Amino acid sequence: MTFLILSHVSHVQQQNHYFAYAPYVREMNVWIKPVDRVIIVAPLRMSPKTAIEIHYEHENIALIPVERFDVLNLKAALRSLYKIPRISWHIFTVMRKADHIHLRCPGNIGLLGCFLQILFPRKTKTAKYAGNWDPKARQPWSYRLQQWILANTFLTRNMQVLVYGEWEGSSQNIKPFFTATYREADKLPILPRELNGAIHFVYVGTLVKGKNPLYAIQLVEALHMKGQHVTLTLYGEGIERESLEEYLSLHNLENIVVLKGNQTQAVIQAAYQQSHFVVLASESEGWPKAIAEGMFWGCVPLATAISCVSYMLDYGDRGLLLTMDLEKDVLQIEVLLANEGEYQRKVIKGSDWSRHYTMDVFEEEVKKLLESSR
Repeated sequence: MTFLILSHVSHVQQQNHYFAYAPYVREMNVWIKPVDRVIIVAPLRMSPKTAIEIHYEHENIALIPVERFDVLNLKAALRSLYKIPRISWHIFTVMRKADHIHLRCPGNIGLLGCFLQILFPRKTKTAKYAGNWDPKARQPWSYRLQQWILANTFLTRNMQVLVYGEWEGSSQNIKPFFTATYREADKLPILPRELNGAIHFVYVGTLVKGKNPLYAIQLVEALHMKGQHVTLTLYGEGIERESLEEYLSLHNLENIVVLKGNQTQAVIQAAYQQSHFVVLASESEGWPKAIAEGMFWGCVPLATAISCVSYMLDYGDRGLLLTMDLEKDVLQIEVLLANEGEYQRKVIKGSDWSRHYTMDVFEEEVKKLLESSR
C-alpha cells in the first residue's frame, strides 16, 4: 500500500531522515507501520531540527516539499494565489499514485486536500481533524469550510473522518477518536503528592495568546498573593515568551515562575510526575495532549471547557473547569487545596481515565481503520 500524508506541519531533513513535531510523528509512525510506501506532502524548512522533533520510522519514505501559504489578510491571500495552483498540482499528482489518502486537518494543505480528494471518490481515505470539531464553536472560515467538505458525504466519499468528541447531528462518516502518548508498559505507579508543602503547577504548550499562558501565570500569582506556597513551570516556546518574561520581571515572580522552553519527552514526563496541577486555559483545542498526559501521571487538570475538554474532565469530576474569571478560578482552586481527600480522588479518577487511552489501544484502532480500507 502507498500511503499519502498531506500535512501543514513543518519538516526538517537530516541525513536520510525527516523530522517533525514529536507528538505528531509518534502518531504518524503508528499509521505508517504496516504500509509499504509513504509519501508526505508538507512544508520543508532549512533550519536545524529542535529538541521537540523526531523522525519518521519507515524504510521507504519520500517527502514532496511545498511552500507555506495563508489567507489571513489580503496581501497574504494575493501571494497565495500564485502558490496554490503549483501546490495543488503536486497534490493531485501524488493522489493519483496513492492507495490511501490521509489528510491532516485543519490546515491550509489539508484544505487543498479536502478539495482535491473529491476527484478520487473510489480511493480509500482518512482525515484526522485535530482541532475543535464542535459545530457551535467560533472557528476561522477556512476551518468551517474543511469541516463542511469532510462532513458532506456527497463530496467526500470512501473516507472516515476522525474527530475529538461526539457531536449531535454528525454525518455517518464522522468517527469519534482520540490520541495517545504513553504505552501500557508506561503505567508506573503514580508518585504521591500531598498538599501540605509547595504546590507545583505545570504548563506544557506553545507560548501563544490562544493558549493563554499568561492566565496560568496570573492564577499562580494570585494564589501566591493569598499566601499559598506555589510554583509554576512553563514548557514550550512561542512569540509570547518575551512578554511573559517582562510580566514576571515587573511583578517580581521569577522565584515562583520559571520558563524552561522546549524540552524532551523525558523532561516533560518528569515534570508531570512532580506536579500537582497541569494548566491549560486555551481558547481552542482538539484533544489537548498536555491535559491527557498530565492526568496520566497524576496531575489534576485545570482547563477551559472547550471542544471535548469537558468530556475529558468529566465535567469537573476529574479536574477543574476554568471560567476565565480569575477571582472565581482562584477560589475553586483554594477550595480544592483545602480538601486533601477530594484532591486525591480527582488524581485517581483522572489517571484511571487517561490510562485507558494508550498507544497500544491507539495502534489497534488505527489497524482496524487501515484493514477496513484495504
